[in-house]
Amino acid sequence: MRGLRLVVTKRIPNPWAEAAKALFHVKGIPYVRVAQRPGAPNDELRAWTGQTSAPVAVLDDEPPRTTWSAIVHLAERLAPEPTLIPADAAARATMFGYLHELCGEMGFGWCRRLAFAQSTLDGPNRFIGEYIVGKYSNGVLAPEVLRGRVRELLALFAELLREQRARGRRFMLGDRLTALDLYWAAFAALIDPLPPAQCAMLDAMRPLYTLTDPELRASVDPILMEHRDRIYADYLPLPLELA
Repeated sequence: MRGLRLVVTKRIPNPWAEAAKALFHVKGIPYVRVAQRPGAPNDELRAWTGQTSAPVAVLDDEPPRTTWSAIVHLAERLAPEPTLIPADAAARATMFGYLHELCGEMGFGWCRRLAFAQSTLDGPNRFIGEYIVGKYSNGVLAPEVLRGRVRELLALFAELLREQRARGRRFMLGDRLTALDLYWAAFAALIDPLPPAQCAMLDAMRPLYTLTDPELRASVDPILMEHRDRIYADYLPLPLELA
């Protein structure tokens, strides 16, 4: 098969994968979904792409793109309009810096994923935690380190939105939609997933995705979830297609 193929996680709103889907949706770029099954060997995926995670974007015979930044650039190349990367170099650097704090190693998604994985290690769902820790940990497993980063990053993104709102702007950067808005909408699932009618995820994963730590939960500025809900309402299709 030629064209664009996008590997996404089956029955889980993997924020990296959901954000990639959002990019291609907003730009009107068609693709064929390919399932990655969490916890399974995914041998065919390894043979095809050299690894077993999602998302992966594969265009024709080009090398598989397995990083969030490469997928952002691919989407922009395939459909320059509507642009989701600022044209100004400084604004572009700012956006990719914030995206790294959201998607990259030691970023919000990375720390939340390890934190909820840790919470399963002594319970009946420990196989979930063992899989995630074994696959994605870089050795930073101290719960206080992960909690501190989550707290810091929740404040960072809330402050960004508050500053934008004070300027009369509805987006996270500048005065138009960027990839950062779409990625935040997807990664906010690690605070509260969308309700079951809009996100029919595996039942075992919903409580893990939900941020229940009382201190961290109290630090979630309402503007963060308001922005998630508005981006989905204005730009993205619901319910999510997770099958």
